[in-house]
Amino acid sequence: MPAYDKADLERRMGGAVEALKHDLAGLRTGRASTALLDPVTVEVYGAHMPLNQVATVSAPEPRMLSVQVWDKSNIGPVEKAIRSAGLGLNPINDGNTLRLPIPDLTEERRKELAKLAGQYAEKARIAVRNVRRDGNDSLKTDEKKGVYSEDERKRLETEVQKLTDATIADIDAAATAKEKEIMGQ
Repeated sequence: MPAYDKADLERRMGGAVEALKHDLAGLRTGRASTALLDPVTVEVYGAHMPLNQVATVSAPEPRMLSVQVWDKSNIGPVEKAIRSAGLGLNPINDGNTLRLPIPDLTEERRKELAKLAGQYAEKARIAVRNVRRDGNDSLKTDEKKGVYSEDERKRLETEVQKLTDATIADIDAAATAKEKEIMGQ
């Protein structure tokens, strides 16, 4: 049984791209996005729960988020969690819902967010390179076991490199698009 599994490498590299897209979705761009509140956890019923398990988040306007808390007794903890999440949002409590106006981003904050998007992309690139290394290591192991010839190993390593290059191109494209969105271009 060969240790090399191309489908597994593709899945793991794809996972790095998906993780990057999820991270990038949480970055604020000046437009309201419900993904902005994904990292928020609320302390209710004696436990920490993701915001989306205690409330419905919607974006009724381009610069406003609305949080409809299901159990009215949880409005206070939800408001506190959003304020303390470090997102720079100040909820307006009208008794039934929390409205979150999305403030304009300063140029300095835009640059910080663009830099953060770059860091997320680099983390994803490193993950993809680690998957490539694992794939190449398993090919060398298979060659030693006699599963593949040296020529076959080299051909498969080229295939792994092509997969790596394509995945990194996807990562770069996602990061560039997010940076442009952040900088308002």
